[in-house]
Amino acid sequence: MFPNSPNTGRAPLPPASQQHQLRQAGVYEGFLAGMNSDLLTQRQQRQAHIDFQNKMLMCWNMALQPSSYGNPNALASPASSSSTLQNRKRRSDEGNNPYDVKRQCFQPPQQPLPVLHPSVPLRDDLRRSFQGSVPLPLLQSPSAPETNECISNTGDSWLFEPVELPLPAAKDKLSQQIMELFQACQQQLSDLKKKDVCRAELQREIQHIFPQSRLYLVGSSLNGFGSRSSDADLCMVMNEELLNQKTEAMHILSLLQIHFYSRLSYIERPQLIRAKVPIVKFRDKISGVEFDLNVNNVVGIRNTFLLRSYAHIEGRVRPLVLVAKKWASHHGINDASRGTLSSYSLVLMVLHYLQTRPEPVIPSLQKRYPECFNSTMQLHLVHHAPRNIPLYVSKNEATLGELLVGFLKYFAVEFEWAKKTISIREAKAMTRTEGMEWRNKYICIEEPFDGTNTARAVHEKHKFDQIKEEFLKGWVRLRDNRDLNSVLPLRGIIGMQKK
Repeated sequence: MFPNSPNTGRAPLPPASQQHQLRQAGVYEGFLAGMNSDLLTQRQQRQAHIDFQNKMLMCWNMALQPSSYGNPNALASPASSSSTLQNRKRRSDEGNNPYDVKRQCFQPPQQPLPVLHPSVPLRDDLRRSFQGSVPLPLLQSPSAPETNECISNTGDSWLFEPVELPLPAAKDKLSQQIMELFQACQQQLSDLKKKDVCRAELQREIQHIFPQSRLYLVGSSLNGFGSRSSDADLCMVMNEELLNQKTEAMHILSLLQIHFYSRLSYIERPQLIRAKVPIVKFRDKISGVEFDLNVNNVVGIRNTFLLRSYAHIEGRVRPLVLVAKKWASHHGINDASRGTLSSYSLVLMVLHYLQTRPEPVIPSLQKRYPECFNSTMQLHLVHHAPRNIPLYVSKNEATLGELLVGFLKYFAVEFEWAKKTISIREAKAMTRTEGMEWRNKYICIEEPFDGTNTARAVHEKHKFDQIKEEFLKGWVRLRDNRDLNSVLPLRGIIGMQKK
């Protein structure tokens, strides 16, 4: 019932150094009495533990040592802390400038919801010294048996090694322009390491509150399709089970928002965004990177490494995806918060197009290597899957320019939007079913692991019509002149990256 406790069913005691503060807060003795009472039901014990946890968080904020990441002088002093965060002094970084977060206004931390969920254990070297911590592995498992040829236990430092992938020859003007854009805008290894430094520091901070959690870098930062200006997505894993995103995840994120806001001077205005998968959105002042943090959206970890495999299986994939994302963003159809396509959906559309050529450019990796992309694989093995998948040698010799024109044409005039579902898992356009996920939807794109519709944000007809219109206009322009400048301000985008 209490996952951080060495004794099942009994709540863990706080460290001795904090018990005096807890007594002053008036919660410690009451908590102990409640937990040891035979008269309380399990539900009452659970609620007592939750109330205790919420009050203890504020006491921890007074007791914890400042982080070495960023400027500790900007932290609130213990004297100015309060359990309600009311009447505190304005932080020095708290100005009146607008903070644009996809039509969300900044909201100060609210009282967290009374929900508790068990967490998973971590490696010893990623753990703080908290009473009740259990030394079990998560990311790496030296004693875990190898389950197939794609998985090894040699660590994860390879994620930061440059990938030696032959780039496609650019024989025509349009292909040369695509390669020039790709080489100027692709995420550099230094960009990835900068994001991971912040991830590691945040993980240490979060483990003050949830000692057995683990923070993953996911999305375009790690899947190979990121650009230098890409935001970073983080997934905090409590365990591999589903969380109720409306209650449990919201409660956890509200605790993190309070902690970030009151204790971490290098985190700029953390905001709790209520959505189907809620996030805390914030900016790291040190790196300048924008982050979105969710809880237990583990499918994001699985698809990160699936897409990473696609990114590095054939040399034409990454340049084509990058130019498609830049094009869609420039023409206003790459923003799920405004009813158009998410970057993830765009990547799946490009992969689907490459899979469905008369001579495929790439295969379905889930069909070819099912043991490496099993949806039930434990998370500490998932990141090993892409390591030993060989390059795919395609008989399709189309240039990047030809593929880009073909991509726009395919979704402008060939794809049957009303009848078909995009599936990279099956490497084909599947006939729509009558399931709730697909019924009366304008665009259907199958998430390759959980089968949901990644394009569900496109729920207004005029947005759908806008998307189709942009594909048609882009195809006609490139078909007629084969010049990337006709659909993108090429010099301006490249110039911005060089600043």
